[in-house]
Amino acid sequence: MQRNPQPATDFDVIVIGAGPAGENAADYAAKQGLSAAIVESELVGGECSYWACMPSKALLRSGQVLAAAQRVPGAGQAITSTLDVSAVLARRDAFTSNWDDDGQVQWLRSAGIELLRGHGQLAAPGIVAVGGREYRARAVVLATGSIPVLPQIPGLAEAQAWGTREATAAKKIPPRLAIIGGGVAAVEMAFAFSSLGSAVTVLSRGALLSREEPFAGQMVAAALEEQGVGVRIGATPSKVSRDAQGIVHLDFAEGSAVAADELLVATGRRANTSNLGLEALGLDPAAIDVDDTLRVSGTDWLYVVGDANGRGLLTHQAKYQARVAGEAIAARLSGAEVQDAKWGRHAATADHGAIPRVVFTDPQVAAVGLTEHAARSRGLGIKVIEHDLGAIAGATLHADGYTGRAKLVIDRERGVILGASFVGQDAAELLHAATVAIIGEVPLERLWHAVPAYPTLSEIWLRLLETERFG
Repeated sequence: MQRNPQPATDFDVIVIGAGPAGENAADYAAKQGLSAAIVESELVGGECSYWACMPSKALLRSGQVLAAAQRVPGAGQAITSTLDVSAVLARRDAFTSNWDDDGQVQWLRSAGIELLRGHGQLAAPGIVAVGGREYRARAVVLATGSIPVLPQIPGLAEAQAWGTREATAAKKIPPRLAIIGGGVAAVEMAFAFSSLGSAVTVLSRGALLSREEPFAGQMVAAALEEQGVGVRIGATPSKVSRDAQGIVHLDFAEGSAVAADELLVATGRRANTSNLGLEALGLDPAAIDVDDTLRVSGTDWLYVVGDANGRGLLTHQAKYQARVAGEAIAARLSGAEVQDAKWGRHAATADHGAIPRVVFTDPQVAAVGLTEHAARSRGLGIKVIEHDLGAIAGATLHADGYTGRAKLVIDRERGVILGASFVGQDAAELLHAATVAIIGEVPLERLWHAVPAYPTLSEIWLRLLETERFG
């Protein structure tokens, strides 16, 4: 590409990708007085705003509210109808602004961030090419997110299966929906479409939610089956096809078959780092290494935040990294001290053992830090305690027949929490207390003085501490 004469710099920082991570990186840099631009080829706001976090939770919420009311005598008897599917879809559309990003674009303007529409690519160190023009910056941030990974199943590509984008943006509810996958997106969409009237079948190669504590996947599987969802563990189709009538057929090696009107493939995601020009700079797009300021090893100008660096594929964690990177860039460019020691202002320390995560199923799965398996894999000396979340007074008031489980993974030597997991209706509201305890490395002896209000779900903290102390 022939390069046009350019000034020394066009911007202090250019961010490629205008999802939540990119927006936060640009915003935090701009708040420190830097000039910032953001490059986006699709909708400003990214995957979370239009095809993931917001629409998926909007699809889930109405069914969960209805189920919650049905579990409380008095409220349950007042329910005389089922979900209004059109109203649910309309509410989903409102949360996505009908896939229009005008509001997000206006926010960029108000924050003093320039929007460059088009595909961004690294042309050289500190140079980003967009739409045939090159822009120079003192620092560049890649915030390009992740893309779905499709399993190698004969016929799958030709069957025109849904990805998560098609599922969360669906205009009508299929009578039958098959889902390949057993992770977060798969189980959330199974609950959502089942509540909206689909006959759903989940086909998972292994246990559901296999990265969490085993009881989490087991309880979610039981809840799905109670809702009428078919759950087949250890089931991977040997062939997929779509016939002339539009019906999808999934065949299995042992001779069984599943037919559905639509097929959703939700088998994981990978960093969206190809076609960014990284190879020409001597960097491997599949193995980007960043330090805790999110700067790419071996460079003094390139940063990668969010899903693109693979440290934690969650929107809130991506935003956390972006805040750190934006301020670290500002500190470096201004000559200020970079506070990159553990828990420093410019260090994404939480990535290493304090990532909070929620699966918005019913029951919810909420966890932070290390699972028991992860802790033992690291060779840590731990103590594990569990308690029935449904046995506390707050839970019995919350819903009749409340079922749940709570678990703490404790560093035996230091007496601090390394991981916490909660499964139950509305269990996500317990998570931030656990996150604070882990980040603050609060000793269990001090946690005894954090008295939970009665009767709330937070009483589980007292019961867990009693179990740890008295057995």
